[in-house]
Amino acid sequence: MRQADPDPYWNTNVARHPGILRAVPEGCGDALDVGCGDGLLARKLTGRAKRVTGVDRSAGMITRARELAAGRPGLTFVEGDFLTAALPAGEYDFVCSVSAIHHMDFDAALTRMRELLRPGGTLVVVGLAREASVAEWAAMIAAAPVVRVTKVLRGAQEPEGMPVAAPRMSYGQVRAAARRLLPGVRYRRHVLRRYSLTWTKPGR
Repeated sequence: MRQADPDPYWNTNVARHPGILRAVPEGCGDALDVGCGDGLLARKLTGRAKRVTGVDRSAGMITRARELAAGRPGLTFVEGDFLTAALPAGEYDFVCSVSAIHHMDFDAALTRMRELLRPGGTLVVVGLAREASVAEWAAMIAAAPVVRVTKVLRGAQEPEGMPVAAPRMSYGQVRAAARRLLPGVRYRRHVLRRYSLTWTKPGR
């Protein structure tokens, strides 16, 4: 039996984990978590995939991820810039990323995620964006009370040392870019101030 995480926590990123885990294909061999932070999602992915790799450019986060992953076979962490890290192209059945892509060049990051997938593999990106249009601001204002109450009730907290950055792209820009780079992508905007992209690579 796998040991439970010693310090479980919840936040608006962790809230998306169940949906991500449901998207993992049956019989998944290799999964990749981009911007894995302290490895919480990567550890959860070991229950759905034979081999899991987490990549993050924060040395502190990777150190913590490796400490928490001790004794878990098939779980590897890579410290480095995702855009240049030595990762095998076309080898992953599942690639995911949670609130990390706004730290990178969006087009370059999404293109690399696409290239790392096997034909028939699944990509799930959960991200942050900024409000730009009247409709986007209206949606944010309407959801604000729900977000505040949920955070209080769930005791939202962030892992110590987690890097933060403000999103540069608006929701509309994200949607347009994703549809250009990932034909047929499913875009959703979620109540807790996140969007998600879900895409299956053609070819199988």
